[in-house]
Amino acid sequence: MHDSETVKCGMVALVGPPNVGKSTLMNTLLGQKISIVSPKPQTTRNRILGIVNGDDHQIVVLDTPGLHRAKSPLNREMMRIALETLPEVDVIVFMVDATLPPPAKETSPTRYLEKSDKPCVLLLNKVDLIAKERLLPLLQIYGQLHPFTAMIPVSALAADGIDEFLAELKRLLPEGQRLYPEDIPTDASERFIVGELIREKVFLLTREEIPYATAVTVDSFQEPADGGAVTIHATIMVEKQSQKGIIIGKQGSMLKRIGEQARREIEKLLDQKVMLKLWVRVQKDWTSDPRVLRDLGF
Repeated sequence: MHDSETVKCGMVALVGPPNVGKSTLMNTLLGQKISIVSPKPQTTRNRILGIVNGDDHQIVVLDTPGLHRAKSPLNREMMRIALETLPEVDVIVFMVDATLPPPAKETSPTRYLEKSDKPCVLLLNKVDLIAKERLLPLLQIYGQLHPFTAMIPVSALAADGIDEFLAELKRLLPEGQRLYPEDIPTDASERFIVGELIREKVFLLTREEIPYATAVTVDSFQEPADGGAVTIHATIMVEKQSQKGIIIGKQGSMLKRIGEQARREIEKLLDQKVMLKLWVRVQKDWTSDPRVLRDLGF
């Protein structure tokens, strides 16, 4: 394939309320995991970019944090990241969960789309979990909330409806040269994804405020010269001493579970053995400290 060849190519923002399956869709489109997934809302904090390559297309998908009413500085920053994405893309994909009742017009996150002149596709996710006869009424309700270019029912987890979705994107995207080399699935560094995979395990294994009070930094990432194990040192940051105790667990049991589950995923990502060493550090009220948020890449 020649670099100068023109294909259907452009940027697509994946937006919608928290927890509707945006990260699952991203991973399905790429055929590998780069976006972390948990049943808790606001798992995605940064904008994550995935590159879907085909013979006749390159679709650059931006997975954004969920659109929600933001109160804390961290959540306001997540909302800003999601909304700033909209002006710079060719197509907006607004994703909703078919199992949840549609919002009222005045509170609907579709209001964030009103200022945009970009084509917007509605993706109705998790349609495998609802009765068939509910589909048409749902699409009619969403059709009244915004003048969508197209409305497509899908199941991101089962990869149903994904071909129709890609066909619609290709129809809407401009022609041009590829923006990225064909063999890279994301512009996120391995280091960033490793930190995210550790954070995902904290989300999945802990409760209440703990997941939202944690951040992960990857302190060192050493690849061996002899092809042995990659050694990764990472720190899980929490806001209070009591949270540190919960993350470590009785005789270190929780930290061990987080480490083992994260290590297995990281080994899949890097396709080699990994030695993962985790520490836990208290950084008082980091979610509202601008300096710490800046250090974490917000």
